Amino acid sequence: QVQLVESGGGLVQAGGSLRLSCAASGRAFINYAMGWFRQAPGKEREFVAGISWGGRNTNYADSVKGRFTTSRDNAKNTVYLQMNSLKPEDTAIYYCAASSSSYGSRRAEFGSWGQGTQVTVSS
Repeated sequence: QVQLVESGGGLVQAGGSLRLSCAASGRAFINYAMGWFRQAPGKEREFVAGISWGGRNTNYADSVKGRFTTSRDNAKNTVYLQMNSLKPEDTAIYYCAASSSSYGSRRAEFGSWGQGTQVTVSS
């Protein structure tokens, strides 16, 4: 397994930006596709973005397309989520996750999860 630690969350006004980071340790980072998910109070955890092993391919939820960008630096064992034009409805705990098989939207395909970082967007 790989251990994941998210950082970069915080409070931001609507229209602002944040960049989340997720640092990985343990097994070789290049062996994992990575995903970002979020969970708002009272709601199911939902897919936000995914990125392939080498970083060439990405996948986004419709709700964040054009506003969020995920990238990875395999030399630093880190994946990023750049969030622009934030909206109050983006408020949630954001989790990064690792998968040996997919960078798609299915939670079940991700076997390792971080502890999450809170993002709050004020109106």
